[in-house]
Amino acid sequence: MHRITIVGGGFAGLTAAIAAAETAGATTGGTTGGARVTLYESHRTLGGRARTDDGPYRTNEGPHALYSGGPHWGWLRRRGLIGPLAAIPPLEGARFRFRSGGALRRLPPLALYRLARRAPESAPVDEDFLTWATGQVGETGARAAAHYIGVALFHHDPGSLSAAFVQERLRRAAALPPEARCPRGGWGQIIDRMTGRALDLGVRIETGSRVDALPERDGPVIVATSLDAARGLLKDDSLRWESGRTTLIDLALRSSGKDAFVVSDLDAPGWLERFTAQDRTLAPAGRSLVQGQLPIAPGESKADGVAHAEALLDLGFPGWRERSVWRREALSQGRTGALDRPGLSWRDRPAIDRGDGVYLVGDQVAAPGVLCEVSFTSALNAVSLIARRCGTGPEPNLLDLKPS
Repeated sequence: MHRITIVGGGFAGLTAAIAAAETAGATTGGTTGGARVTLYESHRTLGGRARTDDGPYRTNEGPHALYSGGPHWGWLRRRGLIGPLAAIPPLEGARFRFRSGGALRRLPPLALYRLARRAPESAPVDEDFLTWATGQVGETGARAAAHYIGVALFHHDPGSLSAAFVQERLRRAAALPPEARCPRGGWGQIIDRMTGRALDLGVRIETGSRVDALPERDGPVIVATSLDAARGLLKDDSLRWESGRTTLIDLALRSSGKDAFVVSDLDAPGWLERFTAQDRTLAPAGRSLVQGQLPIAPGESKADGVAHAEALLDLGFPGWRERSVWRREALSQGRTGALDRPGLSWRDRPAIDRGDGVYLVGDQVAAPGVLCEVSFTSALNAVSLIARRCGTGPEPNLLDLKPS
């Protein structure tokens, strides 16, 4: 195999680096001598949106969770890359709340549960979710479900998206027992383990190395950046796909036994979660860390999302203003994963293989999965294509590839 160059050191780039180094080892008798893998990251640290901030409040860029039913789960676990997971104490789980009709409630409409049990295959690709779901459970339940799944879409109007696209996410986000799992200490712990794995395999990692043009190369290049960055790097204006737009809020409070664990808004998409309920390492003793995302429409501003967050805080976190000790707000745009409109599916997104030995990976490209699973699956697909085309032997089954 030739040199493999990876541009971008987020979850997709690190997955590609590990898979490329392991594949090279598998095809050269257990060594990585068959390919030289180099990863460039413009930031001083790796991880992209999966970075966990240092300091007293260990936050990610918005709420994060791994879904244990995804293809990445076994791959990461076999390599020891997931590490300890945060468990939700039963008492905290009982503090899950829903805003419905302007009031805080313990349970969502029964219709939401009924809809979440429907198989994703039963939902059509070419019809919007709200129309299809209304035919299944009625308009009230359909709207509640559409707003609930905003937690996994970061979009102000999930009901307008493809029914098949939304239903897959609803089924998994509402699964019992829950699929969503959080690594103890934040996502940065997974990134650190992935970095160590890559280095052990001989991957050369250069941080603080901004790549503004495709490097001169003697082998394939994997571009693992946002679509905006990839569009400039590859000079390809077709690299576009719809993504969410959402206000992110991080809030540290003096702890109170009256605080909710989660407030899920069923009147409009919005989500607040007290992450220290399951992982006390994320904040100092006596402090609670709340993270939320509040999707906003094209004509709305970050301030509109903040106002929405404060309304939810008033309901679920009594006296939060007087208890606030730290706060941060941000606007995330075009960085929250692909959204498929009616008539479109993941197969219609920008292709992984860009030709001439260039491959595009990330969470908005033509690969299946939910949230970060798209980054993972696209990275493995790119490495699989490279292995096949470089003639290093049979195409490996990367999902089953054991650590070398």
